[in-house]
Amino acid sequence: MPTVGYYPGCSLEGTARDYAASIEGVCGRLGIDLVELDDWSCCGATAAHSLDHDVAIALPARNLILAQQQGLQDLTAPCALCFNRLKAAQKALQKKASQDPSAGQGATVRVWDLVEYFSRPEILEEIERRVVRPLEGLRAVCYYGCMVNRPPKVTDAQAWENPTNMDRLVQAVGATALDWPFKTDCCGASHAVARPDLVTALVGKLFRRALDQGANCVVVSCQMCHANLDLYQERIAREEQLPLPLPVFYFTDLIGLALGEPSARDWIRRHMVDPEPLLASVGL
Repeated sequence: MPTVGYYPGCSLEGTARDYAASIEGVCGRLGIDLVELDDWSCCGATAAHSLDHDVAIALPARNLILAQQQGLQDLTAPCALCFNRLKAAQKALQKKASQDPSAGQGATVRVWDLVEYFSRPEILEEIERRVVRPLEGLRAVCYYGCMVNRPPKVTDAQAWENPTNMDRLVQAVGATALDWPFKTDCCGASHAVARPDLVTALVGKLFRRALDQGANCVVVSCQMCHANLDLYQERIAREEQLPLPLPVFYFTDLIGLALGEPSARDWIRRHMVDPEPLLASVGL
């Protein structure tokens, strides 16, 4: 059983508890020992770096130091914002270690985006081996968002404009991953509060292009992206004149469904757009 450190971040303790439940359920099915980082704290998300650079590095760096102290060589982050900030802190710690090896605690912890971790060949093969219900009939566009791959000098992403690891996961569970050129466009993130008009326009463009590709669902790995795509579809349908709703799944939802995890139906029932009619229409 592989053991991996787990940094859930703040929103998975609150509004994205359905995502947290799906991660824990799928890891249990796959025999992955998910070890939550003890005494973890907020990474600073998007606010800290706009206010104080040193604080923006210190907040996530504390978690990397804790991970090393707790003997965790790998640390996964399901949140794109958390992953981005942890990677930024890792780079800062590595630079510090190169100047003073005695001061680089936390620099050696490997930070993984959760999709990247799940798409490792050995885990991808295990998912394919355990599929009991292929998700045939689902035509998905994979939406990665803008934070998990960019900037590549921070994230170490090899294909920051056209990532494919989530596409491979979708295909591994028997669904169809449609090619589309909007994988890493921005959804507006937290501007949903201050500028809902901006988010409506950005997400409306994403839905329009997804529908043009023939998609009947969207798959994401970021809870902020999920919220913007899932919560406002009625408004977007009205203002952008689009034939919505279009169900939005976390990639872990699909893995759970394909592996026959009984609690998977509970996860997806917490979404604002009910995926059940789509699943029923394709015999799932």
